[in-house]
Amino acid sequence: MPKPIKRTPGLPTREQILDFISASPTPAGKREIARAFGLTAQDKILLKALLKDMADEGLIDSAPGRAFHKLGGLPKVTVLRIVDVDDSGTAWAVPERWEAETPAPKLRVRERKQGALGVGDRILARTEEAGKGWIAHPMKTLPKGEELVLGVLRQEGATLWLQGVEKKERREFQVSDAGAAQVGDLVLAEKAGRPPRITVRVTQVLGDPFAPRSFSLIAIHKLGIPDVFSAETLEEAVRVAALPLGDKREDLRHLPIVAIDPADARDHDDAVWAAPDDDPSNDGGWKAIVAIADVSFYVRPGSSLDREARRRGNSVYFPDRVVPMLPESLSAEMCSLKEGVDRAALVCHLQVGKGGALKSWRFTRAVVRIAANLAYEDAQAMVDAAMLPSRSREGLGEGLSGSRGAPCPPDASRATARMAQDTNLSGRAASPRRRSR
Repeated sequence: MPKPIKRTPGLPTREQILDFISASPTPAGKREIARAFGLTAQDKILLKALLKDMADEGLIDSAPGRAFHKLGGLPKVTVLRIVDVDDSGTAWAVPERWEAETPAPKLRVRERKQGALGVGDRILARTEEAGKGWIAHPMKTLPKGEELVLGVLRQEGATLWLQGVEKKERREFQVSDAGAAQVGDLVLAEKAGRPPRITVRVTQVLGDPFAPRSFSLIAIHKLGIPDVFSAETLEEAVRVAALPLGDKREDLRHLPIVAIDPADARDHDDAVWAAPDDDPSNDGGWKAIVAIADVSFYVRPGSSLDREARRRGNSVYFPDRVVPMLPESLSAEMCSLKEGVDRAALVCHLQVGKGGALKSWRFTRAVVRIAANLAYEDAQAMVDAAMLPSRSREGLGEGLSGSRGAPCPPDASRATARMAQDTNLSGRAASPRRRSR
């Protein structure tokens, strides 16, 4: 550990902390930073808050064991996976966990005995930045992980071969263990061995490569779409899903707010409500609410959920499945505005004038209870039922189109009027048919 750094009294700056972490030959945690800068007990409390701020700002990340490293860099000691052995026998590895937005670095493994490591091996290693690259010094070989290849089995004589479907794995691999897979099956297989004798072992049979579900699986693996959550992220999702909503939110559960989505929607992100405004200063105007699921209540900056969501960027929809940005306990449950259950929401209150101009707005965190989850077709059927006099519908449509400077689509104007009037007068939202959810 470096000698204590000369400093002025008080906390070190962000730059000093980053310089210390980079220069430290051993993992640098909060204790090591406090010792290096000679911090007092009171300073240590402030240091904890500063390190959290630096993590939220993307300056540092926490490695297993509570050591810190620059975001986008590598911990001093970490788990690596061997991904290649070149013609000279040199092994190359990548971090098993990489959550930065930049590509994972490839490390040259400096083995004591060359040839001991093969593709798929996992090692605990000390990392060293050398010039523009990285070197890994193996400390311990760990139980072997999986280097999976997606491909189709074919037979040549008595030998089975795996033809990769991904561009990066166009070459064929001899199959050492096919399990229950048959020739022509789409499979996932684990790579093992060293060049030129790299073989594969089938770990999962996916079936007919031309089946609709197979196209989705091929796309997921070909494009590298993350489709498996870590145990840490899943556990965190279950834990935060049980958080109480608290009593500081605006209670809007008495309003018949409705969510309108495609009939096959798997989750419901937003909902609406509108009614004639009873404010005398807005005679003939409307009051409306737009509510969206309060995801930030469950996903906090720097958390495992936040890192995983940043890595994925968005949910990916296929004809037969969805690869969600968040675990289903959140994406399809607590962060989905489902009918008849209390949900945390971010809400915008809108006041719209008689002519359709927006007069005022305010935002609040609220608890809502959705009155109905409607399909677009059902909502349109309610509009087409013409429960409002045509003059009322047309008048509202003209007011809205005037505020936009463009004609208002007839269906949209009728939908706005119908939802506003129905929810205000009946006190509930009716659905002509229930949807499967």
